[in-house]
Amino acid sequence: MVDYTADNDGGIGRAVVADAPNAIVAIDREQTVIAWNPAAERLFGWPAEETVGRRVPVVPEELMAEHNAVLEKVRTGGQVSLRTKRFRRDGSLLDLRVDTGALSSRDGTLSGYVSVYHLAQDDESANDRNARRAQLVRRLTDVVADINAELELPAVLDRIAASLADLTGADAGGFVLIEGDRLRLVARHNLPGSMRNSTADLRTSLVGKLLREGRTILLETGDQDRLDELIWSQLPGLHTIALGLAAMGGRPYGALYALFAKRKVGHLELELLELLAGHAGIAVGNAMAYQEAVRQRAHERAVFDASADGIAVLDELGRVVQWNPAASELTGFHSAEVIGGPPPFQLPAPGEKLTIQLPSGIWLDVLCAEIVETGEIVVDFRDITRAKELEEAKDLFLATTSHELRTPITVVRGFAGTLDDRWDSMTDAERRAAVHIIAERARSLGQLMDHLLLGSRAGAGELTLRIEGFDLAELVRGATLGLPILSDLHRVEVDVPDDLPLVSGDALATDILLAQLLENAFKYSPDGGLIRVEAWVDGDRVVLVVDDEGVGIAHASRERVFDRFVQADSGDRRRFGGVGLGLYIVRSLARAQGGEVSAHPRPAGGTRMRLALRIADTPDALT
Repeated sequence: MVDYTADNDGGIGRAVVADAPNAIVAIDREQTVIAWNPAAERLFGWPAEETVGRRVPVVPEELMAEHNAVLEKVRTGGQVSLRTKRFRRDGSLLDLRVDTGALSSRDGTLSGYVSVYHLAQDDESANDRNARRAQLVRRLTDVVADINAELELPAVLDRIAASLADLTGADAGGFVLIEGDRLRLVARHNLPGSMRNSTADLRTSLVGKLLREGRTILLETGDQDRLDELIWSQLPGLHTIALGLAAMGGRPYGALYALFAKRKVGHLELELLELLAGHAGIAVGNAMAYQEAVRQRAHERAVFDASADGIAVLDELGRVVQWNPAASELTGFHSAEVIGGPPPFQLPAPGEKLTIQLPSGIWLDVLCAEIVETGEIVVDFRDITRAKELEEAKDLFLATTSHELRTPITVVRGFAGTLDDRWDSMTDAERRAAVHIIAERARSLGQLMDHLLLGSRAGAGELTLRIEGFDLAELVRGATLGLPILSDLHRVEVDVPDDLPLVSGDALATDILLAQLLENAFKYSPDGGLIRVEAWVDGDRVVLVVDDEGVGIAHASRERVFDRFVQADSGDRRRFGGVGLGLYIVRSLARAQGGEVSAHPRPAGGTRMRLALRIADTPDALT
């Protein structure tokens, strides 16, 4: 309602009416014109001084009944908007849209009517614009959905650039990334392929100008010299560049260029470009997050699959959902056998460790951790069988060493005490026998200490040998010369050719090595039998074997017997004595000379120990 009776409000009302862009005509209850604004003068052609105080001159006679019906409707409390026709001063008819309402005084009494006129064609243009805007907004929605559906970053960028022409009518487009103080073109549409990955200085670019001005959109036109300096000048006829800033996480990430060479750009196109640039930042962020998630999952999968530890993931119900290759190898259960069911072994509480032995004999250390966010359990387990065996071997070593030390010490102490207490009452022969026993036991203690020292040095990699050519045949004959008289149960045969070539190595170390092999042959042949030492040339090496007909070595122990503190498993581990260092020292001494020693079964029973050393005159013999 507009009140023309109050001086103050009337002044404001007249100012509003005078400045209104649409034609406004006010009439009193007798249909006399009381207001006729400048827009009405322009629309109808009558100046205000010719209309105010007179009946409104614009209603055709044939439409007077329609006019009166509209006023009656408004008088009874309504507001009417209709399309109709009105006269111009020159007699022509105008196709108009008329909105009519009541004009009331301060106390609410009807004092007249006010009508607002505007051309019907303006409505149609506005409707067309609104329809096109709605169509483009719907298209923008489809484009954004299409962009967001693509998760590969290069494809996202290409789709963004291609969407420009569709939405803004641009002749070409591109997307640039901000990389430090440089720009790089990563996607283009309707531009030469050679432009991809072109770079430019951020500071002197339009993006730099946009950032300095603190805006999100920029329109650059007119200065052809300026446009010709840019990489976009490869688009013939370029006259306008519209630029929209893309941000990710609130920070500028890149920019979207719409290039116009033939078409024109308007406010609607700029608005759509700004919206598309905003969505581009979101889509790029989504694609980058997806790619990072894919990379992270690939990294986790590579770690999961390549881990030497067995790894399993259980869901909140305790069912296996992941089972890595190491888990299959350690347990013997393939993933298809366990996924969907419980793990095939007992689990500790989350955060604790449990040591278990599988039916296969493998020992596992099992750890569990809970993923609080998902309720899942991650199970990590590793094979500790070797460590378990070494631990047992060390326990046995300590027990064995104490036994091996106690026995000769007890004997030495006993005979030394006897000599001390009964020297005068003993015969010379008894005294000599006691001293001989003390000497033998002392020699055993010395040999035991030597083995412990050699084993310690070998384990620390501190064996120092003098490598040179020496006569293995002579060393073998010397080592075996007195063997036949050591036992009535054993026979000793030596078959070493006279022309056996010199070998490369340390003669003293090889003598210790050979003595240990011969000692083992006697020790592990308690019932006697043949002990045979043989040597021959095999390629660039000399092979020496020591055969016995003793208890043999189980297949599973043929490598383990060369470890520290391990003895051949004969069913009675203390039957033959020793601390389990002999063959460990043998292999360490052999390898320190560039040779190798191995254990093999004999078809008729017993063991063959095989030593291979390089011939001294081979090119690599002394390296």
